[in-house]
Amino acid sequence: MALFERSKFARLMGGKKKVPDGVWMKCPACNQAVYRVEVESNQEVCPLCNHHFRIAAHSRIEYLVDEGTFVETHANIASTDPLQFKVGKETYTERVERAKGASGLDEAIITGFAHIDGHRLCLAAMDANFIMASMGSAVGERFHRAAMDAIEERVCMVCIAASGGARMQEGILALMQMAKTADAVRQMNEAGIPYITILTDATTGGVYASFASLGDITLAEPQANIGFAGKRLIEGALKVKIPEGFQTSEYQFNNGFIDKIVPRSEMRETVAKLLSYLTPA
Repeated sequence: MALFERSKFARLMGGKKKVPDGVWMKCPACNQAVYRVEVESNQEVCPLCNHHFRIAAHSRIEYLVDEGTFVETHANIASTDPLQFKVGKETYTERVERAKGASGLDEAIITGFAHIDGHRLCLAAMDANFIMASMGSAVGERFHRAAMDAIEERVCMVCIAASGGARMQEGILALMQMAKTADAVRQMNEAGIPYITILTDATTGGVYASFASLGDITLAEPQANIGFAGKRLIEGALKVKIPEGFQTSEYQFNNGFIDKIVPRSEMRETVAKLLSYLTPA
């Protein structure tokens, strides 16, 4: 997709030399000025270098499912403050409220039913705008209930993962969600329910170590940061030098942890094809 040259844009603006604020944006991957509208029309992907920007869960759902088919479930499940956690003067409850205002979401994961190319499925989508999509009790419970919905309705489950790990404000209760969500995947396996995971930038920590890495089929967006612990932590703990790019989608694919790397523009078509194979009825 071609970009407008600055001179051409100026002509379109009636010869004005000043480019309006917000028209151009800098891509962090190629460091080039990119026309913002073209990035947005390209599903938030840089048209110059194919860098995939992080996007909100609602946008991912919009790009993936048939228009008007998504129906949210379990939106009433919310975080509490079991440890009375506080950082400075801000309580955990206040932190959650701040995240709600910044993201427009009630939690770091959205679950519901939808259709992709006519195939009904259960969908879970995480949003890094909500405390970096960290997994607390509410995230684990929503995922678990969505998995049970998939079993009850006999439909495939698709999870779009993005997370910085367990939510420290809930301590051991957050870590326990790893076991809960992994057991939900086990129940889907035993019930014969297909489970597809889509790993996005970034998928790390306890989320990756549990339900995000347990898919029957694992897809990933290009150049996504995927792994359990960070490079600096691993090198410090093990006293070894980590290969460059070892936690990218491409490295994970080359080492057998991912089945296919799929550009965002092709994700809907790819998932639809998988659904037709896995749920032919």
